[in-house]
Amino acid sequence: MRIFDCTTYFNEPLVMDVRFNILNEHVTKFIIVESTYSHSGAKKKINFDKNLYPQFKDKIEHIIVDKEPENILDTDNANIDINKRTNSILRISLQRNEALKACKEASEEDYIFYSDNDEIPNFNEINFYKNKSKFIIFEQKLFYYKFNLLNDRIFWYGTKGAKKKYIKSISDLRHIKPKKYPFWRIDTLFSKNKFSNLKIIKNGGWHFTQLKKPEDLFEKIKNDEHHNEFDKLDMNIDYIKNMIDGKFIEYDHLSDSTSTSKIGNRFKLKSIDINSNMPTYLKKNIKKYEDWFDFDFKNT
Repeated sequence: MRIFDCTTYFNEPLVMDVRFNILNEHVTKFIIVESTYSHSGAKKKINFDKNLYPQFKDKIEHIIVDKEPENILDTDNANIDINKRTNSILRISLQRNEALKACKEASEEDYIFYSDNDEIPNFNEINFYKNKSKFIIFEQKLFYYKFNLLNDRIFWYGTKGAKKKYIKSISDLRHIKPKKYPFWRIDTLFSKNKFSNLKIIKNGGWHFTQLKKPEDLFEKIKNDEHHNEFDKLDMNIDYIKNMIDGKFIEYDHLSDSTSTSKIGNRFKLKSIDINSNMPTYLKKNIKKYEDWFDFDFKNT
């Protein structure tokens, strides 16, 4: 039984370094998919360099996608905002599905997991040899800007996986609902995203989102049209710096996506003790990543 860890890449060297170090003892192959197009459709240079990670170089397969999806929509009509968002989702799906194609070495009994690169599963919480569930979803803590600035309102269900024989596409895998439905639910027999044969892993890892300097975060947000909610805030570098320094977010994960209160509903993040709730690797390397920890927890 082997584990293939699949993700996509824009320009997140810090998170990838942490990801490799945390998952290395479990993972057979790291599949990194990068496109020559941003989510907004702008041409971009290739940023990932596996030579930056010599310790893991032999495990890394870097896949470059140098094409647009075939079904891109016209953005010169009245539906420009909807079509831009749809096109962004299509580009993301194209990248994700290329990851599965890259797992050609995997047998039908090997496990394939997909995460966005800032979603890091805690593989210590599952015994793969005893697992009887078809699909596995990791319940993760959600952190912003720093490794220990926690959004304590919600859990994040990022990393999802299964044995290769059960996966039709990464897009389908990504959209599985994080809920175990009762066996008598007839709709699960025909659904692509509702399952009864599913395991949710508690204490399932960490989603370290937006761990970037303000100017780098602005660049990413600018090219991330499937998150066009930020356009409504007229966001710039100074605004982002203010959010990071103030330890708040403007995005309410608990509101419905159509709600007018979803954007601009400011929420304060919680600085938590570095020695709790953190991956062992980070606890042992606080000095190395000291710029990416918030030390105010000592004063609370």
